[in-house]
Amino acid sequence: MRSEPRPHAGMEHFPVRDNVLQVAGQPLTAIAQQVGQTPFYVYDRQLISDRIGQLRAALPPRIQLHYAIKANPMAGLVQFISPLVDGLDIASLGEMRLALQTPTRAGNISFAGPGKSNEELEAAVAAGVVINIESDGEMQRLAAISDRLDRRAQITIRVNPDFEVKGSGMKMGGGPRPFGVDSEKVPALIAAISNTNLDLLGFHIYWGSQNLCAEHIVEAQEMTFALASQLSRHCSHPIRLLNIGGGLGIPYFPGEQRLNLQQVGDGMAQILDRYPEFAATNIVMELGRYMVGEAGLYVCEVLERKESRGETFLVTNGGLHHHLAVSGNFGQIIRKNYPVCIGNRVKDSTTERAIIVGPLCTPLDILADKIELPRARPGDLVVVYQSGAYGLSASPQEFLSHPRAKEILL
Repeated sequence: MRSEPRPHAGMEHFPVRDNVLQVAGQPLTAIAQQVGQTPFYVYDRQLISDRIGQLRAALPPRIQLHYAIKANPMAGLVQFISPLVDGLDIASLGEMRLALQTPTRAGNISFAGPGKSNEELEAAVAAGVVINIESDGEMQRLAAISDRLDRRAQITIRVNPDFEVKGSGMKMGGGPRPFGVDSEKVPALIAAISNTNLDLLGFHIYWGSQNLCAEHIVEAQEMTFALASQLSRHCSHPIRLLNIGGGLGIPYFPGEQRLNLQQVGDGMAQILDRYPEFAATNIVMELGRYMVGEAGLYVCEVLERKESRGETFLVTNGGLHHHLAVSGNFGQIIRKNYPVCIGNRVKDSTTERAIIVGPLCTPLDILADKIELPRARPGDLVVVYQSGAYGLSASPQEFLSHPRAKEILL
C-alpha cells in the first residue's frame, strides 16, 4: 500500500519533489549538507512574510501588529520580521537588547513579564521602551527609577481580566494569576500613578493563547474592549495605547481545524465600530506563534533502528533538549504527536509503525509515539512540522550536554 503523509494543516507549506521535502524551493537533503550537521531548525522567510500579509488583509487597518519575540528570538528572524510589523514585544533584558538592534523605534517596543528586575526596568526607562507594569510593587520601583534617571517612563497597566476565554491552549488571564493587576484593583493603581512622574499610556489586556476558534476570540476581544472602556473612565485623559494581546492559534494535532482569520477580522471591525471612544487610540495585537509557528521545521537524523518486544524504535540525535514541545512536556495534558515525516523518503511505499526517540537518558525523550511512517534507515532525516515557535529557545538545551541545534533562515 502506498504511503502519503497524513493530511495535516501546516504540511501543505512544504511541497515534495522526487520524494524529498522542499523548503524555500530547496531539497531538504541539500539544506542539511549546507548546514553541515543535524539536528537543526530551518525557517522559511516567505511563509512568514505571507502570514503577516494575510493578517494585514484580514484585520482592520487600524490594528497594529507586534511580533512577540519570545515565540522565536533567532536574531536573523527578528531582524527580518521587524520591518514587516509595527512593533516588537519583549519579556527580558536579552530580548530588549535584541529588539533595540532592529530598525524598530523604542517607543514601539513593549516589555511585559511579572518579575522584571531593577536592572531591566532601568534599561527599559533609559531606552524609552514602553513598560507593561504587572503590580503595584513594580509601579513603585519603576517610579523611583524614573525619578533617579530623570526620565519619564512610558507605561501601560497589564490587566488580569475578570473573565476567562473558552478554547485557549494556555490561559493568561482570569482567576488568580501571576500576570498583571486584577481588574478590580486597577482604578486604585491608576490613582496612585497620577501621583508619580510615570506616563500612563493605557492598558495591556491579555487573556490567553493558542485559540483556534474565531467565535471565542471575537467574544474575548468584545470583553476586552468593554473592560478597557470601563477602566479608561478612571484615567484623567483618553488612553493612547490598548494592547489587546493575540491568542491566535495554529493547528498542531490531527482533527484540529485552521483558524478562520477572516472571521476574526470581521469581528474585530465590528467591535471597533462599537467603541468610538478608542478612535484615536493605538490598538495593538501582539502575535508570535501565529506569525512564525508554521514556517519552521525541526530536522534530526536517524542513528539506528531498534526492536524491543514488538515495537520499532528509531533512535535519533534530536530530542526534547532541542524541542521540548514536541515531546509533550511544554504544556500538553495528554501527549499527542506533532505532524512528522521522513524528509528524504516522504512517499516511500513501504511503511511501518515506529516510536521516534532521542538520545537522552529519560523515557520522556519521545519525538513521535507509534506513528505510521515510511520505513526509515540510519542517516534518514526525521522532520517535525509546526516548529517555528517555542522550539529551541523554549527547550533545556544544556540537558546532558549534547551539542546545540543550529538554526537557519531561508
